Amino acid sequence: MGNLDDPRLPFNYRTRERGCVPPDEKRQRFQWVSEVAYKNVHRIVSRGYDTTELVEEGYGLTDVLFIDFQARIPLIEEDKMLNYIMVVMLEDGQSNPANIARIVAQSKTYLTQAAGASILAFGHAFGGYSAMGNRLMKYLAKGEKEGKSVAEMAELLVKENAKDEALGVSELMVKDPMAKRLIARAEKLGVAGKYIAFQKEIVKAARKASKTPVDIDLLGATCAAMMDLGFTPEAAWSILAVTRAFAAGAHYCEEVERGEFVRLGQVLTPKEDYDGEPDRPIPSLEERKTVVKSMVARTPQEWRESVDKKKKISGSGWAIEEEIEDPRGSRKI
Repeated sequence: MGNLDDPRLPFNYRTRERGCVPPDEKRQRFQWVSEVAYKNVHRIVSRGYDTTELVEEGYGLTDVLFIDFQARIPLIEEDKMLNYIMVVMLEDGQSNPANIARIVAQSKTYLTQAAGASILAFGHAFGGYSAMGNRLMKYLAKGEKEGKSVAEMAELLVKENAKDEALGVSELMVKDPMAKRLIARAEKLGVAGKYIAFQKEIVKAARKASKTPVDIDLLGATCAAMMDLGFTPEAAWSILAVTRAFAAGAHYCEEVERGEFVRLGQVLTPKEDYDGEPDRPIPSLEERKTVVKSMVARTPQEWRESVDKKKKISGSGWAIEEEIEDPRGSRKI
């Protein structure tokens, strides 16, 4: 606040206008500009196509997704593949996102809030399309730049990311054929490309590196297939997350119709489900000084011991490790 009289300021702060200032009619007012779509009283147009005319002509939802995200009408085979993926991804039974929609429904909220909570449950391990897709792009680009084969880059990717939940290869579908059938459908329709080919090499590399049986999982199959259809990892996440919202809505409706609303304080958590510290007496304020413990560490050794102890306290957050990329280089802090 010490530079209010600085002559470089665009106005005199002490004599500035106060209250409501009339709009400046000398310049154009702010307005969103979009190349995705526009709407007037006559029609809604997406990427140049009248959406009503699209539907009247016989185009469907999956066609318009290509138009919205890629500004093009897809091949019939591409449209069939996207429809296949969306049907496979729409319902996943009582998975965590579906159960979250049910839990939110119990508090007597709106369906849209429950479906939104369900989609917010798409974390890095469940629907990590962005993380996985961008990784595929990164390693393929690296291989092209360094003149390495797809197989070599697959081995490097697995070596550097073997423990990542968004690898696209796991033990989840060793017996379940869904992911493999999705890949087979893409190949049958002729829409399988470099990402599916790369993912298949990743499966081979992961099998060599794993001590237990692994295979391509649904995340790996859908992400690779969506990218071969021309969608970015972020677009794939958006489309498939919203697809799952339809099923979340159905779970919400069932929970409301078959269950009962849960009121504040109604849910009990029995001691049998608690495995923390045993019951202990509350010390009086006079006794407080005999039981308190300082968390201040005075030496590096004390600090290290304190951190190790806190890591053993479940639910404290100390056992969660976060890595932040240094924007100045590859160093992690």
